Amino acid sequence: MAEVPEVPEGHGENPLTIPVAVTMSILAVLVAIATLLGHRAGIEEVVFQAKASDQWSYFQAKNIRLHEMQSVADILGSLAPLEKEKTEALREKYLKEVERYEREKNEISDQAKELENERDKVGRKEDRFDAGEVILEIGLIVCSLTLLTNKKLFWFSGIALGAAGFCVMLTGFLLH
Repeated sequence: MAEVPEVPEGHGENPLTIPVAVTMSILAVLVAIATLLGHRAGIEEVVFQAKASDQWSYFQAKNIRLHEMQSVADILGSLAPLEKEKTEALREKYLKEVERYEREKNEISDQAKELENERDKVGRKEDRFDAGEVILEIGLIVCSLTLLTNKKLFWFSGIALGAAGFCVMLTGFLLH
């Protein structure tokens, strides 16, 4: 049978053990929540970045088409064709396409910028959740020092850091 290690004198009957253990458990749960929220925000940020990149690719495709249409319209405008009316009608058709592509290109650009703004907002949320997580973890460590030193100062300091970390984490929800 394995021997049970003896508890050093002065540590077996510490009245702070249970309240500190409960405090540490609460801080550990808050760390887990902050970690989860930070990871989810990080994933959401990546999704917004991918969508914004897709929009910018679409913008570039429209821009290329726009320049193609402008080139064709310019060529048709500079030629001296045999059938001027047909050529002018064709040129007008391409100029209308140029206008359409210009309008669509601007709309796509606005959508891409909006997605980038959303990405930036989610990034700021992620930063708050991550900062809250770090502060909560520090509070958890400081609180655990109470069990080693029997000093309430560490317990109260851990609680204060935990409260600060929790508040920082909550500010992530306030960003819109």
